[in-house]
Amino acid sequence: MELLVALVGFLGLLPTALAYGAVSDATLRGLPGPGADFDIDTGALLAPILRPRVSGTEGSRAVLQHFVDFFRGELPEWRLELQNSSSTTPTSKGQPVPFVNLVATRDPPNAGVGDVGRLALVAHYDSKLEPAGFIGAIDSAAPCAMLLHAARTVDKALTKKWAAMAAEGTDDLEDKKGVQILLLDGEEAFKVWSDTDSLYGSRALAEEWENTFNPAASTYKTPLDSIDLFVLLDLLGSRGPTVPSFYKTTHWAYKHMAQIEHRLRDLGLFKSSPNHPLKIAKRKNKNKRKEPLFLNEAAKENGDFYGGYIADDHLPFLARGVEVLHIIPSPFPHVWHDITDDGKHLDMDTVEDWARLVTAFAAEWMDLEGFFDVQTKPTAEVTGKSEL
Repeated sequence: MELLVALVGFLGLLPTALAYGAVSDATLRGLPGPGADFDIDTGALLAPILRPRVSGTEGSRAVLQHFVDFFRGELPEWRLELQNSSSTTPTSKGQPVPFVNLVATRDPPNAGVGDVGRLALVAHYDSKLEPAGFIGAIDSAAPCAMLLHAARTVDKALTKKWAAMAAEGTDDLEDKKGVQILLLDGEEAFKVWSDTDSLYGSRALAEEWENTFNPAASTYKTPLDSIDLFVLLDLLGSRGPTVPSFYKTTHWAYKHMAQIEHRLRDLGLFKSSPNHPLKIAKRKNKNKRKEPLFLNEAAKENGDFYGGYIADDHLPFLARGVEVLHIIPSPFPHVWHDITDDGKHLDMDTVEDWARLVTAFAAEWMDLEGFFDVQTKPTAEVTGKSEL
C-alpha cells in the first residue's frame, strides 16, 4: 500500500437494516486466543506464512497451499475457490506472472445462489520483491493468520446457530448472512507503486465479480453486490497502532469495533494494555494508566471526514460501490517495507489483541451470542451500555 490523499465523494446512507448483536462479557472472556499457533517459529497458523512469498514464486505457492490445507483440514464446511489471473509486471521481462486469490466462504445451509449477504474479512498474502529476503510480517503475514484464527473460532458457533434456526423453523432469508475470508495475491508493487503496478489480485477479483451474474431471481445480482462489508486488515502487528476511521458510510461499523475494543480493555483481556492484570501485577504503582486505543476515532463526527484514504486492496471494490472498513494504522509502523518487518519484530501481545478484536467483531456481525461453548450472561447486560 502507498499513502495517498485524495478527495472522494461519499454516497448512500448508513446501513440501518443489518442485524448486529452484541456478545456478552462472558463470551468475550471465553473466546480463545491463538496461543501457540502464533509462535513465529513453530506456530501452526503464523509460522508457515513468515517467509518471502512474492507472487508467482515457490514461496507464494507454499503459503497458498498452507491456507488450502488449513481450511480443508480444520474447516471442511467452508467452500474454497481459487480465482486466477495473470499480468506482466515491470520486472517480469514481458512474461505473465500468475496471481491467485483464495476465497473461503461459509454460508447458511440450503441458501440459494445469490441469496446471502456476506461479511468479507480480507488481507493480502504476497510479500514485496525488494529488499531481498523481505518477510512482511505486519505486511501482511500476521493479518492473514488473524483471519484464519477468526474463521476457526466462529465456525462451530455458526453451525450451532444455523442448526438452531432450522430446528425452530426460523431459517428464512431475512437472516441469510454468511462470511468470507479473502486472501489476496499481488497487492505489492514490483517496482514503483502505480495504478498498474499494484493490487493485481484485487483488481482481477473485483472485475470478475462485477461481471459474474447470479440467477435472475437472486437477492444479490453479483458476488460483488453480496458483500455487505469489506473489512481489510493491513500492517497490523507493531506496538501502539492508531487506526483512523476513513469512510463516513462505514463509521458506524468502526464504532462497533471500537466499542468491542473498549470492552475487551475494560475486561482486562487486551494483552498489550498497560492495565492488563499481568502488567499491573509487575508494577509497584498499581494505579491504572491511560488506555492507548487502537481505534481512536470513534467520537469522530460526520463533519470530520475530509476525504483522505490509504491506497490498498479495497480500492477496486470501493470504486464499484462496496462498503469498506479499512483497518490500517496511520502513521505506518516504522518497519513498513523495511527488512526488519519480520517475525522477531512483531509485538505478539498486539498481534493477539488484533486477533481477538477481529474475531469478536465477526461474532457480533454474525449474531452469534449464545452459540459459543462458554457460559454466557444475557446479552442485555452489554447492550445497555452507552455507545461510543
